[in-house]
Amino acid sequence: MGVTIDKISAGDGKTFPTAGDTVEIHYIGTLVDGTVFDSSRERGAPFVTEIGAGKVIQGWDEGVPKLSLGQKAMLTITPDCAYGARGFPPVIPPNSTLQFEVELLKITRKTKS
Repeated sequence: MGVTIDKISAGDGKTFPTAGDTVEIHYIGTLVDGTVFDSSRERGAPFVTEIGAGKVIQGWDEGVPKLSLGQKAMLTITPDCAYGARGFPPVIPPNSTLQFEVELLKITRKTKS
């Protein structure tokens, strides 16, 4: 249960996001049958979010910090770390395992106050 990461292409191997950083990511989200439910690539703009702060599904908060800058990977996220029993109607059925092809494009470090 959780998230598994399968590397598609290597990143720099040394620059990793940490909780509170803002990341820019291109992604394609699919169900395990290959049905695409969301894609930043189709929209033509990367997705920007704070990571490790509960603003995205748990699988992203756990998986993205393990990617280095420039890395492309497949995140496979079980329902307990995605949308669980409720799903995300109408696009994600209840108890769905999700797959995200992600590419970490940019990391903006959290500013210290």
